[in-house]
Amino acid sequence: MNRNQTSLLHYHQPWSWQQFHSHYKLRALDGVEHVSAQAYSRSALIGAQSGWFQVIPLSDQPALQLTASPSLHNCLPELIARVRKMFDLDCHPDVIAAHFARDALLRKLEAQHPGLRLPTAWDPFEQAVRAIVGQQVTVKAAVSITNRLVARVGRDLSDASQPHLSRLFPTPEAIAEANLEGIGMPSRRVQCLQHFAAQVASGVLNLDPQQGYSSFVERMCSLPGIGPWTAEHIALRAFGKTDAFPASDLGLLKAPIWGEDGISAKQLQARAETWRPWRAYAAAYLWHNYSGE
Repeated sequence: MNRNQTSLLHYHQPWSWQQFHSHYKLRALDGVEHVSAQAYSRSALIGAQSGWFQVIPLSDQPALQLTASPSLHNCLPELIARVRKMFDLDCHPDVIAAHFARDALLRKLEAQHPGLRLPTAWDPFEQAVRAIVGQQVTVKAAVSITNRLVARVGRDLSDASQPHLSRLFPTPEAIAEANLEGIGMPSRRVQCLQHFAAQVASGVLNLDPQQGYSSFVERMCSLPGIGPWTAEHIALRAFGKTDAFPASDLGLLKAPIWGEDGISAKQLQARAETWRPWRAYAAAYLWHNYSGE
């Protein structure tokens, strides 16, 4: 009899479940993800294998408990690697804290909330879709549109053993070929999304930043409808690139620590030069300062 398989994923302290809970709760997709007070669950597709996994933070040791459906047992090494990336479990927060100690403002933010990490996406393509959908709209609006996308072109999850998980996120092929009229996006953004999905589906665009973060951002920005904000968000949230930094992001510019007038994107870009190679973690602290997330 096949049974769910459980693994322990350890990390270096400090690590905040509340940070990840807040991030994923705000962005959870109906039928694809479920976030409760002490667990994160989602459907998953690895190669040709589909199933689900659940993550629970343990209170008696610095580790997450990962439970996988039987259908994903043959994919366990990849599943573990991707979940570790999602929850940024390989980070060494002491190294980042020592670097930020050189900056008075970041030193203050880090002391208030030590060990903030980079919540990233389960799947790079999914995160890229979310970033494109999220252009010039609120997170809540982006989630609503993405939920419509999942309902329209996602497919059913064959494993019905988890009551809150019933759908798989749409594939590049499904989005590229779908009729997305009335989905809630301007026609130019729909065209951008479907062109991007078609490029990924055909293999012309390889969502792989191994040639370097800067090269990846440049490649993304060469696509119609994708600018620096979107490309940087994809680098940060899809791959956890530690130096990705969407300097024009409203939450970064209006973080209370800058005062009532905020800071300009140009000023922030210049200030952030001293934060390399950990600018993405600086963004995490500024976002937390802005919204508590």
